[in-house]
Amino acid sequence: MALRVEHDIFVVRQRGREVAAAVGLEHQDQIRLATALSEVARDLLRAVGGADVTFAVDLDEQGRPQVRVDLAPVRPLPDGRYEPHSGAVARLVDMLGVVDREGDTVVRMSRRVPVSSQALTPERLAELRTELGSSAPGSALDELASQNEQLIAALDEVRSQRDELAVLNEELQETNQGVMALYNQLTEELEATNQGVVALYAELDEKSAQLRSASESKSRFLANVSHELRAPVTAVIGLSRLLADSASDPLTEEQAQQVGLIRSSATDLLSLVNELLDLAKAESGRLEPNWAEVDLRAVFGQLRGTLRALSTRTDVELVVEDPPPPGTVRSDEVLLAQVLRNLLHNGLKFTERGEVRLRAEVRDERWWLSVADTGAGIAPELHERIFEEFYQVPGSPRIGGTGLGLPYARRVVRLLGGTLELTSEPGRGSTFTVTLPIGGA
Repeated sequence: MALRVEHDIFVVRQRGREVAAAVGLEHQDQIRLATALSEVARDLLRAVGGADVTFAVDLDEQGRPQVRVDLAPVRPLPDGRYEPHSGAVARLVDMLGVVDREGDTVVRMSRRVPVSSQALTPERLAELRTELGSSAPGSALDELASQNEQLIAALDEVRSQRDELAVLNEELQETNQGVMALYNQLTEELEATNQGVVALYAELDEKSAQLRSASESKSRFLANVSHELRAPVTAVIGLSRLLADSASDPLTEEQAQQVGLIRSSATDLLSLVNELLDLAKAESGRLEPNWAEVDLRAVFGQLRGTLRALSTRTDVELVVEDPPPPGTVRSDEVLLAQVLRNLLHNGLKFTERGEVRLRAEVRDERWWLSVADTGAGIAPELHERIFEEFYQVPGSPRIGGTGLGLPYARRVVRLLGGTLELTSEPGRGSTFTVTLPIGGA
């Protein structure tokens, strides 16, 4: 189409609307494209005296169909650029700008065709081209009347939307009133709850202070009592050894048996006193590790020698595997050996047949030291309870012990920067695993 006079603007607008309707654009999009086309046509007519208008259907950059309008100015555009007088024109279409077409500068606009429209095959486009070519353009008065109808329809839609918006505003005001009432109610309830929480925290702080004081008093009591009991218990053990010594006056068989019971009971009592003293030191924070590079091979060798001599059951084998190289960890040798000795000793006590095995491996920059036995095993619900002070598994054989060894061992391991965990099932034995960082805590 040729755009040369004012009347051509109406014809171009009418054709733009007809093309938009033919390719399947919705009514509002038809009006948008026609309005944008008339504004651009008026700008070009005034600026360069007109243009040649071409309507086409092609694919956009994403491969989707679009209707495209090219307006080739009859004279070059100033500075080769085009800026619409109305800034809203660019919002009416998907693309509006100056492009190069076969060496000529043209103003191009486009609008995507909805997916729901009829497929634009070459045959369908030929039919549309024939229909549009056979239809005569209307007069300026007809186009003006059409614009008025579109404007009236747009005003009706705006009025309808305004009424709906007014209704929504009323509903929103009512909702806001309800929300404010609910907010005030929740605020009051929250303030009341906060007051209760503050009072509860104050009570908890008071109880915590009392608990800390009781714990400190318990630790001091255990330490003092244990320290005071060690001397007389040691004296009882010494006197019983003197009585049973062959250099002393001979004892009857009954007396020798009684003296043996006294020494055995005193030895158990001394063991209990020592465990209480160790536990009290650990709880009070007076147990300070002596950090050094510890050779695990030496520690394992010492445990192998000392505990093998203490093992009295022929059906239970003590296996201490050599740790893999480099075999060193930064820790406290005395405390670490004490923990492992405690775990091995428990395994030997509560395993009737099979083996007790100590092994070490390195995983994730940590040492994993495990003591596994083939004993009766421990139910899952008791895995944490056995680390409580003075607790012993119900039904287990009473072979000495006070229930303080495992709590003390876990405290020491945590002091060394590691963890002590249990894996066990009834009938499948138990495995106590100590994990320690290679470089220390």
